[in-house]
Amino acid sequence: MQFRRKFRSALTALALVVAPGVAVVGTATDAFAVTKISHATATSMFRGAGITWSSSGGCSDRNNPSCTSFEQLNLATAQGAQTLKQATGCALNITGGTETGHASGTYSHWNGYKLDYGKSTCVTTYIKNTFTYIGLRGDGAPQYQSGSGNIYADEGNHWDVLYYNCGGC
Repeated sequence: MQFRRKFRSALTALALVVAPGVAVVGTATDAFAVTKISHATATSMFRGAGITWSSSGGCSDRNNPSCTSFEQLNLATAQGAQTLKQATGCALNITGGTETGHASGTYSHWNGYKLDYGKSTCVTTYIKNTFTYIGLRGDGAPQYQSGSGNIYADEGNHWDVLYYNCGGC
């Protein structure tokens, strides 16, 4: 237990040094701290990687389900998007972030673990040819798992991606 406390303290300190200006969220019972970033930080990261984003409402209000927000996105999730863009070389458009209106749960959009991507032949071909098919999700969506453990669910008109980590960033 002593080691875990020291490890958490070191990890939190490292996150504050490596990523100043972002929040580190965690409690004494967490196995590790999750680094949260602002909408502005996320859009800067995405813009730099050549990733686009859109919303049906043309907005970024986290409390409006018609918007696409990145407020309180996990840093590892944003880095995962950058990794996907770099690995695929495909155009990548984010259509869903941390805004309300998605399914709830620990590993949810609201909690910063998920992004939705618009479907394209390039992205779909990469996911299906590179990642391992792991079966259908409870709602019937086919799922593919990357080597790093992240899960890509084909929801028909978009990819719903669960980032446990940055995917090898």
